[in-house]
Amino acid sequence: MIRSRMLAAPLAIITLALSLAACGSESSAPEDSSGGGSSDAGWTPITVEHALGTTTIEEQPERVATVDYANQEVPLALGIVPVGMSKMTWGDDDGDGIQPWVEDKLEELDAETPVLFDETDGYDFEAVAATEPDLILAGYSGMTEEDYATLSEIAPVVAYPDAPWATPWRESIKINATALGKEEEGEQLVADLEQTIADAVAEHPDLEGANGMFMTHVDPTDLSEINFYSAADTRTKFFEDLGMAIAPSIVEASGDGGDFAGSISTERADELSDVDVVVTYGGQELIDALNGDPVLSQLPAVKNDAIVNLDGAKPIGTAANPTALSLPYLIEDYVALLADAVAGSAGK
Repeated sequence: MIRSRMLAAPLAIITLALSLAACGSESSAPEDSSGGGSSDAGWTPITVEHALGTTTIEEQPERVATVDYANQEVPLALGIVPVGMSKMTWGDDDGDGIQPWVEDKLEELDAETPVLFDETDGYDFEAVAATEPDLILAGYSGMTEEDYATLSEIAPVVAYPDAPWATPWRESIKINATALGKEEEGEQLVADLEQTIADAVAEHPDLEGANGMFMTHVDPTDLSEINFYSAADTRTKFFEDLGMAIAPSIVEASGDGGDFAGSISTERADELSDVDVVVTYGGQELIDALNGDPVLSQLPAVKNDAIVNLDGAKPIGTAANPTALSLPYLIEDYVALLADAVAGSAGK
């Protein structure tokens, strides 16, 4: 996922937004279910180290805001409704900015929809400030140091642990849960999701050992380069959770830089001959272009029609990048698609 980030908003704007929000907040603050929980006299300050610094949460969060993709799902899974969260445009099938598994969880918690932050052109700092958060979660994100500094003027911020857009689902859950003072609950959530994965994979033993590649951002009208999510990306790493392997050619082409995406010249396409299954967001247009290219059409995965196309306009589009609530919602369908691709590859 690649997003542009607008320049940090002036502190004066944020201060104004906070001041305006405070004017009417004393008598209209949300109930506990709308942010975190009532104060706990036994709260022990929590310090979280992440790639952009060290954040200490001195008091139990009561108004939690989340930014970027899917961070809202961790507090929700743990029974906490954020006061504000990112508006989702990926995998949202009805255009309301909320993915179906989040809608289900909000209904289960009998909660109103939080404020939705439109991050199309970067973080909406004023909107975040207006929700008066006392904690901002971004364990899976791509924020810059400037973004982090600006958001930190609003409330303590927990950013990604290592690199932008490279936090695997387990670590995303753990770092966000830890910041909420729910480290043990986060560990249990991870264990439950691991069992959900194991149950789904057990139905498709043919996935074991199949080499996967995630092809992305490819222009069907210019196939001179093949772009892919690297071995460091969460979508590629998820292959290993499913008993598959990241194709050795992708590991080699990814290098040691830790970037979440890479590319390879089509002139070197034969290096991808070890790829059994290609996953892509490219749609039928890309599949037709691959089949029509004299070089790429000879790749085993293309020749065998072992391509899984994920439609980003539908919930299944998010399946390759699992999150706290989406994983149980989508895992069976995603594994079935991969298994069909592997079967096609093996049968030809």
